[in-house]
Amino acid sequence: MFSISIQQKQYKTYILTHETANSQLEVVPERGGIITRWRLQEQEILYLDAERFANPELSVRGGIPILFPICGNLPENTYTYKGKHYTLKQHGFARDLPWQVTDQVTQDAVILSLTLNSNEQTQAVYPFDFQLIFNYRIQGNTLEIQQKYTNLSLEAMPFCFGFHPYFFTQDKTQLQFEIPTQEYQDQRSKKIHSFAGQFDFNQDEIDVAFKQPASQSASVIDNSRKLQLTLEYDNIFSTLVFWTLKGKDFYCLEPWSAPRNAINTGEHLTVLQPGATCTANVRILAKFF
Repeated sequence: MFSISIQQKQYKTYILTHETANSQLEVVPERGGIITRWRLQEQEILYLDAERFANPELSVRGGIPILFPICGNLPENTYTYKGKHYTLKQHGFARDLPWQVTDQVTQDAVILSLTLNSNEQTQAVYPFDFQLIFNYRIQGNTLEIQQKYTNLSLEAMPFCFGFHPYFFTQDKTQLQFEIPTQEYQDQRSKKIHSFAGQFDFNQDEIDVAFKQPASQSASVIDNSRKLQLTLEYDNIFSTLVFWTLKGKDFYCLEPWSAPRNAINTGEHLTVLQPGATCTANVRILAKFF
């Protein structure tokens, strides 16, 4: 019923399968611990730009990239800690580094555990010791990402975290949104706009942030695919970001623990004391109708 297999493609790929539910998840640990594919009932849930994925010099556009220790970009890619300037590129480094597989479970559900530890490379741009442990779990029509962030430093560690899922769609005009807030902030103009469940997809790019959602659940109905996706997230996720590009078959609905530039502003920033651990869960439920 539950199994994990390995295929050597361009990268070693772990394939998690729940046969009864006809659900399959593909994970590439060495390419940022990323989920590259989720198929349910022979349908693709996620989008992946295969050409960009094949080029290690380019950021991945597709799947579910991991955001840590920042979400979004920083002014001039710079933040200041204890009077010293550090450079961090957009969304941080976790999505670019190799993760280690540390456990596999195939009873009652199928779970793949990945770990990322700080090293000299991360300390050069983020002067903290840390350990991240993620469990990717599929059961039935649900994908769950269980996260554990631990501060191994001798001082308090500030950070943000989140995910950047790319959902496949064939016709964005057939999307209906149920997002638990009535307004969003445009990331470029910084203006606040009211939201009634629809976007103007004639724009070249849509990049907006829904701050402080009123509940821990948002959903998108894709009438062209007869598919409803429900995103459930713990209360620590203070921001939902929606992003898409005209002419591309994807939209992103991203749970972030804090908004852009939080490591400089402190807005909703998570600060872990030495030896402390923070846990969080994100779940995606897919239902065809």
